[in-house]
Amino acid sequence: MTTSSPLHSPFRPFGRALCAMVTPFTQSYELDLPAAQKLAAHLVDNGCDGLVLNGTTGESPTTSDEEKTALVRAVVEAVGDRAAVVAGVGSASTAHTVALAREAERAGADGLLVVTPYYSRPPQSAVEAHFRTVADATALPVMLYDIPVRTGTRIEVATMLRLAEHERIVAVKDCAYDLLGSTKVIGGTSLAYYSGAEELNLPLYAVGGAGYVSTVANVAPRELRAVLDAHDAGAVTEAARLNQLATPLTELMMTSGLPGTVTAKALLGYPVRAPLQPAGPDEVSRLRAARDALAHMGIFGPSGV
Repeated sequence: MTTSSPLHSPFRPFGRALCAMVTPFTQSYELDLPAAQKLAAHLVDNGCDGLVLNGTTGESPTTSDEEKTALVRAVVEAVGDRAAVVAGVGSASTAHTVALAREAERAGADGLLVVTPYYSRPPQSAVEAHFRTVADATALPVMLYDIPVRTGTRIEVATMLRLAEHERIVAVKDCAYDLLGSTKVIGGTSLAYYSGAEELNLPLYAVGGAGYVSTVANVAPRELRAVLDAHDAGAVTEAARLNQLATPLTELMMTSGLPGTVTAKALLGYPVRAPLQPAGPDEVSRLRAARDALAHMGIFGPSGV
């Protein structure tokens, strides 16, 4: 990870514009490491400061531990120190999460994404203990992943404030849809808050967020980054305009009833593993039309892989 850039600072430990990268598979559903390296390099060339691997968008529920490690190693090799590589290591088991974290560290990851243990719905004391145990297991910085709609458990504000005291817990991927709570934690800690909900990328950034971890960035990396660039330049009206231009694609990819993994892969041409199913022809046509419309609005040219 590049450490000399002002974008990679304590406030933005992984940069600003992060992509929740899909995991490419071959047409026979095998892990496609050359395609992953090509996609990773393309995303970094087009404005991504960091890549988050093996998250939900990366189909972590259907990839093996060995595949996860191989993917991290391949992407680190492809992008070198040009971008932060953050490895998703979350699971419902603390012991398994620790094992994945140590493997990611050995594979060369720059940081860890750790989701709240899901399904078992542990109380806040257990949630806190889980994150502390994982953070103590390696020397890597940790991004907490707060997405209660999927895990069934929120990282409560009070818990987040305590976890912020840990030296290696440095960031949050925020999918809690609680802008007030997020603002309180941003104001009371040094945690870097990254939006994990596309529609909140700009609002969270405007109240002190560090950036985003985006699924849509798989297919529109430059367009999404342009929103942050405009805001940083003080052109807040222009940032809002650019954000509005991206909204139709974002809405279609993230709220059409299909998972973001499916819509992103439909545009990139990669298959998904069951239980996910590929987008149908009509859905693919609408997605392509929305992506082409964004590309032709004059922000940038086409950015396909």
